[in-house]
Amino acid sequence: MSIDDIRLRDWRPQRQLRTRTTDVPVPAVPCIDVHNHLGRWLTADGDWMIDDVPGLVRMMDERHVDSIVNLDGMWSDELEANLDRYDRAYPGRFFTFCQLDWAQLADPEGVQLLIAQLEDAARRGARGVKVWKSLGLRFRGPAGALVMPDAPQIVTVLRRAGELGLPVLIHTADPIAFFEPLDPRNERLDELRIERAWWFGDHDRYPTFDALLDAHARLVLACPGTTFIGAHMGCVAEDLDRVERLLAAAPNYHVDIAGRMAELGRQPRRFARLVAAWPDRVLFGTDIYPASDEQYRLHFRFLESTDEGFDYAPGAPIPPQGRWAVSAAGIDGALLARLYRGNAARILGL
Repeated sequence: MSIDDIRLRDWRPQRQLRTRTTDVPVPAVPCIDVHNHLGRWLTADGDWMIDDVPGLVRMMDERHVDSIVNLDGMWSDELEANLDRYDRAYPGRFFTFCQLDWAQLADPEGVQLLIAQLEDAARRGARGVKVWKSLGLRFRGPAGALVMPDAPQIVTVLRRAGELGLPVLIHTADPIAFFEPLDPRNERLDELRIERAWWFGDHDRYPTFDALLDAHARLVLACPGTTFIGAHMGCVAEDLDRVERLLAAAPNYHVDIAGRMAELGRQPRRFARLVAAWPDRVLFGTDIYPASDEQYRLHFRFLESTDEGFDYAPGAPIPPQGRWAVSAAGIDGALLARLYRGNAARILGL
């Protein structure tokens, strides 16, 4: 075959870099995975994400994962079902967060309805609140206007979460490339070609990335009595300077690393400096669903070793979040106890 006959779409380069592979089978200290999905919300068939819960617990024991935060509690009967399947069946191993039915924002009484839903979730045993990226992209108020994350209605509801002692894990926007034009310069074209609904670059329909992240920051600052966890490295793993500015401005703000090894692994020294500067504000999370033995080991390797140039998605023919390899962060061992467990334990009241 001539090189001129090879189409770019068929190119699958095999990396020839020969580097060290460090096996890190268990974390430095037993960990809490503060960001995962165990329920029915994200499955294609509407069935449970985890078929074999005892098997998951055995794998957690082997990998020294003490607890997993399940973000799929939703509300009402679905919350109850998640609490029964996980929290009540395995006390201390799972902590389920509720979500809120933001569609109620279209009702003139939406704030009152949402606060009632939040209070009901707290009574049932929800350990926190998950706010998904659809807030700011989809839900509209009574007059049809898009509701941004810092809207007065949202501030009122999430201030109440703080009064109830419920931390809020919030995902705003998505990777920056998802808001950029679909052109040859977009570094996530592979992913967006498969997940067409993840592109928000039509700014006649969607806010810009910066508008959403600015609203995210204003929300956090408007709710000083509520503990926030910014999902996916503060929702902007591509710009850690921006993450640090909000950490500095808001003592109630924390971040998890879930789902962002691909981004953090191409700036591992910068990421390690952030952890060192904010050791009480960064939490371990994976966002790997269904949770797997291989991915936990990979996360431990990323955090603890100094390996270079390895796959963040082993076995994938094309790396899903970008065609690059990652290098490990080699986090200072003195900081790992807080990163893996201490910060999450404090926020969860353990």
